[in-house]
Amino acid sequence: MACLRSRTFLLAFSCLVVLLLALSSSPLAAQQPNKTRLKAISFDDIKFEMKKKAAFKRSLLTKEIVALEDQLIKIRGYILPSFQQDGITRFVLVRDNMQCCFGPGAALYDCIVVEMESGKSTSFTVRPVTVEGVFTVHEYKGPDGKHLAIYHVRGRSAE
Repeated sequence: MACLRSRTFLLAFSCLVVLLLALSSSPLAAQQPNKTRLKAISFDDIKFEMKKKAAFKRSLLTKEIVALEDQLIKIRGYILPSFQQDGITRFVLVRDNMQCCFGPGAALYDCIVVEMESGKSTSFTVRPVTVEGVFTVHEYKGPDGKHLAIYHVRGRSAE
């Protein structure tokens, strides 16, 4: 059991490193929300039907998810742990702290890559955080071409 947890953690950590390296090598352009009203959403709102081991296609997204594109949103979740504790400007927000979004059985829609706006940062906590920012669909793929994440938030706060 401990071996399985260790392998799951190592896989999650490896994927996080690859994801963060990809982010740092190609900075995303600043996004401007086209809506000024903050919309509270949950991970249930960005869930869609997808068969296990099936490849992601944008056509799988519901019209409600597509409508969230470039919206100013607020969502609650957990910061995926890394070695950094303070001054965090990029992180992965996950649905819950018991099962990482890269672990076995976790769904692609259960994580969001968060990049904080310039000059903004957060600190790691084991407690849930609320992230506010502009939501977009942005496909992140690993070296094997498989999707690691599909959602992105340009964060203005994470508390």
